Amino acid sequence: MNLHEYQAKEILSGFGVRIQRGYVASTPENAVAVANKLNEETGSDFFVIKAQVHAGGRGKGGGVKLAKSIDEVYSVSDKILGMNLITPQTPKEGKKVHQVLIAEDVYYPGGSEVEEYYISVLLNRATAKNMIMYSSEGGMDIEAVAESTPELIHTLDVSPSTGLTVKDANEIASNLNLKGNAKEEMISFVKALYDAYDKSDSSLFEINPVIKTSDDKILAVDAKVTIDDNALFRHPDYLELRDVREENPIEVEAKEVGLNYVDLDGNVGCMVNGAGLAMATMDLIKQAGGEPANFLDVGGTADSERVETAFRIIIKDPNVKAILVNIFGGIVRCDRVANGIVDACKNMKDEISVPIIVRLEGTNSKIAKEIIDSSGLNFHSAVEFKEAADKVQKVLETT
Repeated sequence: MNLHEYQAKEILSGFGVRIQRGYVASTPENAVAVANKLNEETGSDFFVIKAQVHAGGRGKGGGVKLAKSIDEVYSVSDKILGMNLITPQTPKEGKKVHQVLIAEDVYYPGGSEVEEYYISVLLNRATAKNMIMYSSEGGMDIEAVAESTPELIHTLDVSPSTGLTVKDANEIASNLNLKGNAKEEMISFVKALYDAYDKSDSSLFEINPVIKTSDDKILAVDAKVTIDDNALFRHPDYLELRDVREENPIEVEAKEVGLNYVDLDGNVGCMVNGAGLAMATMDLIKQAGGEPANFLDVGGTADSERVETAFRIIIKDPNVKAILVNIFGGIVRCDRVANGIVDACKNMKDEISVPIIVRLEGTNSKIAKEIIDSSGLNFHSAVEFKEAADKVQKVLETT
């Protein structure tokens, strides 16, 4: 589950991470009100207005602006709110901005020069450890830094059993060439950041940039956080942070009815039972010259109602030119699944216009094939994987 910047910063602050202060607003009037509140706390008339969407690169799309007065807070917020923000990480049509974060200006003058750093904490699956990735080149695309100057990116693996040590945090601060109070600040920052990542059961904490202010304070100016969905039962309060407006509406609908669905960019819809079979089916589609339009696992109860719901979700994608149903019948017999498919398609005979390739293997698979073949519907039955691939390829060539 992805979080907005302001939500991520609230979690960070709760674990003792110093953050760029700010308040969220959903109207220009509300933006002015929270800017006045922030002014009372900071004494600054400068404010950073940030679009709150689940995507990076907001500044490149015009979603991050500096307002140099309260009046500008209104006009800048008015322009950003409601816009379709397009960044390298959004869909082509962009994402509509429903909220803005009114944040303090932390690039204030005086003292030493402001420095920007990159720090993230994520799971390193290759080592089965958590990994801290950091660089002195903050404020930039980390991918660009990795390509042009990979020697400026450092990594540190941290065992979940021992956690981050003071020695680890000191190594990070030293590699970032920090000294004195700024180094001590960074050590405390990194320890609190890792604590937040670990105890919130997150899969990613990315802070870009982390800055050293002119008076040697270390704080998070931005924050990208992804919470592990599988651990949400331990954090019921985090569920309230979910913003379904930022998610694919078809995926939201599928989740509400208990289907495991991921929207993809292809032209062949697929309906399977079991994640492993789903992955194999997507390989099968690519082998046939197509591209999977989705990952959809109907689970172990593929009755007519569930199958019909799955079909309705698949055909919401206008790019789908064919549907491949590939189900293994173990506890759920293939003949029952076949009857469910037939009943569902009869109920939707005026809605499904694309060919459907059906492969049912397992208990009573021969009976199931007879049911599919004698249905009189636009089905193409298959027994073997290659046969199913060939039929997918054939229907794609004729559509």
